[in-house]
Amino acid sequence: MRIEVKGRNLPVTEDLREHVAKRFRKVERQVSELAELEVEVFEERNPAIADDQVAEATLHLKGVTLRARDASPDILRSINLCADELHVQVKRHRDKRRRRREQRAAAAQNAGAGPAPIEEEGVLGGAAPEGDRLAPRA
Repeated sequence: MRIEVKGRNLPVTEDLREHVAKRFRKVERQVSELAELEVEVFEERNPAIADDQVAEATLHLKGVTLRARDASPDILRSINLCADELHVQVKRHRDKRRRRREQRAAAAQNAGAGPAPIEEEGVLGGAAPEGDRLAPRA
């Protein structure tokens, strides 16, 4: 997985890059090598916002893009929260794909066995019970 760390209003140090790589290892093990992760860290300039250190992660997978955004007073904590949130999303996405694949395989097996026989009772042309006949109008 390719990891790109960007900083807005905040310098990106080598320690910060290592921390990002360490925290997103759980995600890296679950996705393909072709996945791209963009982590953007920045500081909110509004003094009224207590959680001013923000981390945003965008994971580009084949056919889907997952995003997570977290804020806290500490940038490392924001990265940790973001990594945990993205890990949950990746796990949910993988489980969903696995379930669909299993359902398709089961449907293909059932289709290969042939359709279930159709019963002829109650179909036009079949014998109707006595109570189902309409009375003639007078």
